[in-house]
Amino acid sequence: MTTTQNLTIAEIAAGSLAAVRVFEHFGIDYCCGGKRTLDEVCREKGLRAEAVEAELAAAGRSRDVETREWSTAPLGELAAHIVNTHHEYLRRELPALSARVAKVHSVHSAAHPERLAGLPGVFEELHAELEMHMRKEEMILFPAITAFEAAVASGRRPAPPPFGTIANPIRMMEMEHESAGSALTEMRRITNGYEIPEYACATYRAMLGGLAALEQDLHLHIHLENNILFPRAIELESRG
Repeated sequence: MTTTQNLTIAEIAAGSLAAVRVFEHFGIDYCCGGKRTLDEVCREKGLRAEAVEAELAAAGRSRDVETREWSTAPLGELAAHIVNTHHEYLRRELPALSARVAKVHSVHSAAHPERLAGLPGVFEELHAELEMHMRKEEMILFPAITAFEAAVASGRRPAPPPFGTIANPIRMMEMEHESAGSALTEMRRITNGYEIPEYACATYRAMLGGLAALEQDLHLHIHLENNILFPRAIELESRG
């Protein structure tokens, strides 16, 4: 068994965004479910670990990948990237998706109730949770991490945060990530993997495409926080 097979999915993903794309191709959860080893996940999903490793190696050699190394970048820069890229994506896309989900459900649920049963409720709960989640990160957690890093870099003693330790809000954020991951799994189940039915209109197709894109973006978003930003922030605090 190779070294890579013994690493956790999160550890592999944290070291390379190219690996993230491979995991998405194979349907491997690298964010909320990333604490298991590659070998364990491959056995569970009936995949050949050697084949996945070969894809990981090929992706690592590819030049068509993002070059920013977030595992060593300043924490403040990573937090800003998450806000400017992933939070902005959610603020732009969630309202439009909400309107599409409501419209498609109102038009098609009577004729095809088995297709979208429960989707509006799951989506709107996720929408509300994400809005609150982003506010807490932007107003409380990310500024605390950035300020702590700046103090350590300048040789000053960091001021103790009002919530005791950075690990406290991080635990809450990780729990909320778990909830978001469960909602994504449920929406994928309801839509049969975002399968487009033959009767789907343009809005229906746009809804499914938007939900699939949301899932992909949230997976990467949560990965950057759970597997890179949060562990590094906790480690910095323990040293500072």
